[in-house]
Amino acid sequence: METTATTPPPDSGGRAGRKEWIGLGLLVLPGMLVSMDMSVLYMALPWLGEDLRPSSAQLLWIIDIYGFLLAGLLITMGSLGDRIGRRRMLMGGAALFAVGSLAAAYSASAEMLIAARALLGIGGATLAPSTLSLIRTMFHSPQQRRTAIGIWTAGFSGGAMLGPIIGGLLVESFWWGSVFLLNLPAMVLVLTLAPLMVPEFRDPRAGRFDLVSSVLSLAAVLPVIYGMKMFAEHGWAWTHALCVVVGLALGAVFLRRQRKVDHPMIDLRLFRARTFSASLGAVTLAMFAMFGAMFFISQYLQLVLGLRPFMAALWTMPALLGMMVGVALATVLVRVVRAGSIVSGGLLVAASGILVITVISADSGLPYIVVGGILMSGGLGAVTALITDLIVSSAPPERAGAASAISETANEFGGAVGIAVLGSVATAVYRAYISASAPGGLPDTAVDAARDTLAGATGVAAELPPAAAQELLAVARAAFTQGIHVSSYLGAGVLIVTAVLTAYLLRHTRPHYDDSTAGDTENATSAGGRHG
Repeated sequence: METTATTPPPDSGGRAGRKEWIGLGLLVLPGMLVSMDMSVLYMALPWLGEDLRPSSAQLLWIIDIYGFLLAGLLITMGSLGDRIGRRRMLMGGAALFAVGSLAAAYSASAEMLIAARALLGIGGATLAPSTLSLIRTMFHSPQQRRTAIGIWTAGFSGGAMLGPIIGGLLVESFWWGSVFLLNLPAMVLVLTLAPLMVPEFRDPRAGRFDLVSSVLSLAAVLPVIYGMKMFAEHGWAWTHALCVVVGLALGAVFLRRQRKVDHPMIDLRLFRARTFSASLGAVTLAMFAMFGAMFFISQYLQLVLGLRPFMAALWTMPALLGMMVGVALATVLVRVVRAGSIVSGGLLVAASGILVITVISADSGLPYIVVGGILMSGGLGAVTALITDLIVSSAPPERAGAASAISETANEFGGAVGIAVLGSVATAVYRAYISASAPGGLPDTAVDAARDTLAGATGVAAELPPAAAQELLAVARAAFTQGIHVSSYLGAGVLIVTAVLTAYLLRHTRPHYDDSTAGDTENATSAGGRHG
């Protein structure tokens, strides 16, 4: 049965029942797999490379095309779901994801795998906003909706952490293509049960779909994400900067068009609500700091401490527990504490986790990585669970798809910028340290290779005499650790400033003691944001 923005809650009391909670499980599953597919290939790359023999450029596209299309199409798919039906988009995305997974698993060439990963990216961009906006449709009680969004957040975030571990287990037991076959039973389950467990919803007043705006949104997001990723991987280059500038310019054209068309993809009036805009800014900056910090952890574990990739992934698992605890605490505390206070507290906890990481050295640091990861993930779990709810609930129900897409695009954008900026800072510190402390007597080519990256130092050390190799590796590992320290201090500073600003901007949000008062409080908060 199709519903509209004026449809009453599922039952007379407005509370979700067993059917909605089972439906939530159905929505969490594809969200987790979409996130998992960002990282599931990491452990399969050696086997994949041996089988398909991709060039270095093809290997980069195999990894990156999924994330590029996922980020670039979120706004389009979220807006389209509001127009043609969110359940319909969910099922369409599940079908695309299943076909892409099957094609990827049995790819016979690098080109076929790139195309399959592109199809997975399109399907993922369809699934992610559909699942989150359908939660807005299914859970009308603010307390239940926060719990549901918290569960969805834990599943989505946990998927990225589980990806390397599950990928490693599957590759060692079967073959590299098996990492994609894991998606098939889940997508079949969605296609089978969604018509029974998930209600349909579309905005009857949404108007025609604006194809020009869709193209502009993709053309704006892709160059920015691509340019930032290239900054992180290869450092400064005018071509990378040009990509970012072109993307931002097209983004300005996109926003200008949204002000003029009768039925925009993004209702810019949402940004007038303080709750919406402050929450969006907070999650963007949180992802900036967190992705920047997490970018170095796996490299530190493998290249500095010498752990194998699978063991390195296992040592990040305690962070998943921290994430779940943070989500659970936030959804309970928000009943008696202002959401802004909890978000600020979560940001400070995450900042403390990053500061713990600054204690690591080139010789030891595994306990600090574990403790810091738990604190970072716990704080981030509390922040994302509440902020996602604030963003989605501050938008009208009929615009929840677009709001969900904006939220997830902010996550992708903040993460990409964080990796690029903090990665560039760490790289600059690393190179300066190597230039100042490189052992004497080494060939210039060896010093240049070591100055480029820590992986380059490890590679060139294998060609040097043992004593010189050990000396060079000691300097390179110390330089890399110093880069982590500096970038971590910057990331923690960003989180602390964001915590202070969030506490001020979200100071009008009220604790929700029970569901009977939560709805009134939420409406008052939203109204206050619009007029504040």
